[in-house]
Amino acid sequence: MINFDNAATTFPKPISVRKAAAEAISRYGGNAGRGGHELAMRTSEALYSARETVADFFGAEPENTVFSLNCTQALNMAIQGVMSDGGHLIISSMEHNSSARPAAALAIKKKITLSVARVFPDDDRTVESFRRLIRSDTKAIVCTLASNVTGQLLPYRQIAELCHKHNICFIADGSQVCGIYDIKLSDGINILCSSGHKGLYGITGTGLLITDGNYPIDPIMQGGTGSGSLSLFQPELLPDSLESGTPNIIGAITVSAGIKFIRSYGMEKLRTHEEKLCSMFISNLHEIEGITVYREDSLGYAPIVSFNAKGFSSEETAEILSDKGFCLRAGYHCAALAHATLDTTGGTVRFAPSVFNTETETGKLVYHVKTLKYLQNS
Repeated sequence: MINFDNAATTFPKPISVRKAAAEAISRYGGNAGRGGHELAMRTSEALYSARETVADFFGAEPENTVFSLNCTQALNMAIQGVMSDGGHLIISSMEHNSSARPAAALAIKKKITLSVARVFPDDDRTVESFRRLIRSDTKAIVCTLASNVTGQLLPYRQIAELCHKHNICFIADGSQVCGIYDIKLSDGINILCSSGHKGLYGITGTGLLITDGNYPIDPIMQGGTGSGSLSLFQPELLPDSLESGTPNIIGAITVSAGIKFIRSYGMEKLRTHEEKLCSMFISNLHEIEGITVYREDSLGYAPIVSFNAKGFSSEETAEILSDKGFCLRAGYHCAALAHATLDTTGGTVRFAPSVFNTETETGKLVYHVKTLKYLQNS
């Protein structure tokens, strides 16, 4: 199988990440922060080293770098934690359900008020749609940095400026850009949430919440942290306040290894390769009758391409291509708001290459997409 579903999780993983996972299983079998014996201490040091690597990569402090199970958990911690005392929240119309669902749940329970800023194929109009929704009680804005459906890059730096001007917490979903673009808290982001298993090349079951510490995040889960064990109250200091229970130590170490791989390979080189494959794919699709590509010339895009083939549902297209040996995601990509914005009532097929895909593989996929019109007429 040739994997072009790397926006869901990258596969294969770099050799260095696989080796890091194997070493972690072999050497770091203690429970970090829980015990003074040699095994626990060795594991604690490895976990802290991983935390330092991640923090440095995003321009953060290690103590403000929280490991989570995935980006969904990180976004839930950020949204529910910042909005715990109520207030007005704004999200974009391109949000993944990881942001949209916790926001909607809080609004339905009348714990917050919620507005959705429409994203347009024009960055200025998008920024204006956010600006018009800001109120005196607006506490936070949640915005994906790039759509997981089309790859559209949102004008997050301008949105960050709006937040700073109005003393609003800016929560960013970086799942589709972290590891591909040089994202830093200094871009104006107060809380950055990301998966660890996509562009950062860690194993599944890994995510990150990285904060500048300017906005308190009330924990949505309490438990053992290895600190303050005699108190019945959750510690207030990060990262302990948001890391209850035994962390995914092996996962954290692989995320660190993934970041080191990105630095060694070169982020710009990595991104250029993936963008080249996307450009090659798009230019060939434009030559095929009945193919719709969901991109606008006026916008920037992360290396993701969504398309549909006339006469086939997105699921049918992906199934046919799967039978030919290609992995592509079809349907709604857990992004109901985005598909409503795009008016893609039947979902889309998503092409998402990684650094390990090749032009030859992309050319083979194009060939089989071209054969769809013959299947339709048969």
